[in-house]
Amino acid sequence: LEEDVAPLADLKAKYGVIFVPGNHEYYSGIQQWLPVFQRLGMHVLMNENTQIRVNGTPLAIAGVTDTAALNWGLEGPDPQKALSGLSKDITKLMLSHRPSLAPESAKAGASLQLSGHTHGGLILPVTPLIAAFNGGYVSGPYTVDGMPLYVSSGSGLWGGIPLRLFVPSEITLITLTGTGFDTN
Repeated sequence: LEEDVAPLADLKAKYGVIFVPGNHEYYSGIQQWLPVFQRLGMHVLMNENTQIRVNGTPLAIAGVTDTAALNWGLEGPDPQKALSGLSKDITKLMLSHRPSLAPESAKAGASLQLSGHTHGGLILPVTPLIAAFNGGYVSGPYTVDGMPLYVSSGSGLWGGIPLRLFVPSEITLITLTGTGFDTN
C-alpha cells in the first residue's frame, strides 16, 4: 500500500508535517509503516516532543502513541514522557489520537490537546455509545481539568460503519491565539 499513501509526500506545512499514530496504524503493522511515514517527510512523534518558533514565540508539540500499542507489546501512551524536558513556561500542544487521554495530558501539563478517533460518532443515534468508550468526548471543544481539548470529527469514514448520518465530516483549522484557540 506504499504507493497508495505516496501522495502524502505532497503535504507541505510551514513548520513541518507532524504525525502521531492512531489505533489503525498498529492494526496495519506500525513498525513497517514508520519508515514509510518518515520517507514521506513526516516528523513522527511517539511519546516525545519537538519545538518550533511561531513569530518568535516557542511552541512545543508533543505526541503520544495509541493504547492499541499495548496489544503488540509496544509502549503505550505516556503524556508525562511526551512532555518531558520542556520548560513550564512554554505552550504545550498535545497530539493524541484518542480524546480519552485528555485528563492525563492535562495532569502532565499540556496546554491544549487535539484528538480524533471518534469520527464524531458517525451516526447521531450511536453518539452516546461512542462517548462512553471515549471518556465522554465525541466531537468539538471541551475543557478537561482546565485544559482545552478539541476532538475532530474527521473527514472520512470508518470501514466498520461506512456511513455518516447527521454527523458532518470536517477538516478543522485551529488558530492558536494568546488567550486560547479558535476553530473554523
